[in-house]
Amino acid sequence: MADEHQFIEDGLRRSQINEFFADELGRAGYGGMDVAQTPMGTQIVLKAEKPGMVIGKGGKNIRKITTELEDRFDMDDPQIDVQEVDEPDLNAQIVADRLANALERGWYFRKAGHTTIDRIMDAGALGAEIVLSGKVTGARSRVEKFNRGYIKHNGEPAEEVVDHGQGVAVMKLGTIGVNVKIIPPGATLPDDFEVREDAEVPEVDQAAGDDEGVEALLEEEPEEVPDVGADDDVDVPDGDPAEVIDEEVVEEVVEETQDTASEATDVAAEEPVGDADADELDELDEEIESEAADLVAEMEAADEEDEEDE
Repeated sequence: MADEHQFIEDGLRRSQINEFFADELGRAGYGGMDVAQTPMGTQIVLKAEKPGMVIGKGGKNIRKITTELEDRFDMDDPQIDVQEVDEPDLNAQIVADRLANALERGWYFRKAGHTTIDRIMDAGALGAEIVLSGKVTGARSRVEKFNRGYIKHNGEPAEEVVDHGQGVAVMKLGTIGVNVKIIPPGATLPDDFEVREDAEVPEVDQAAGDDEGVEALLEEEPEEVPDVGADDDVDVPDGDPAEVIDEEVVEEVVEETQDTASEATDVAAEEPVGDADADELDELDEEIESEAADLVAEMEAADEEDEEDE
């Protein structure tokens, strides 16, 4: 048999054994089992709220269960050990069976859920969740959840730390599934942390020197900012901003014209200029002067139009 098939076969067999114990030991408060293979045979550890009912008078009931395991599941020399559950309210399987029995006896599902989860938290659990799925009140099925504290739903903590239990309540309208998850007190979770008061925190060396630290900078007096007095002369233009901007533009154009003319004069002084070059320079000067004159004329015309509009 392949390994995958063997895993499936073992899981199915374990589930069938669990259902058998739940049916046979329901009145004794069945709380789960652990199965382990040993050289001497199969070791089964049963958890029950009432171990005396599991063993029976003179061991009659435990011998009956052992014989049933050998015949039904073909187990060689099963060894059953019964352990008592210290706190039944922290065992998810026992809580699920109790809640299913309460629903079958006619308890309202909301009252039964809140009462059960309150008992779980009063027992010291870190968190609990109860899920009821089925026709809890009417003809249509739905899911009702009751949460308290902190619970894990996935990952390794959900498999190793959280205790799972399942039960079934057979009602007139149909069956109701009961799923219970409990995190027992004292469970260690990966995201737990502890704050110690006696912990020694090493000193952190500052990147800057002692003189250049933040405290030193705060202790220094701020630099004085020169104040502008009332008597100080400040050049503030009195005219219209548009006119000031236009005048500045004109001044820039005139300055560029003068610089261009001076550069042309310097070049002419350094190198002998022929008649053709002299004519080109004269034409350039005339073009620049005409452009400046046209710009001044346009500005004056714009000013006149503004005055007429006013």
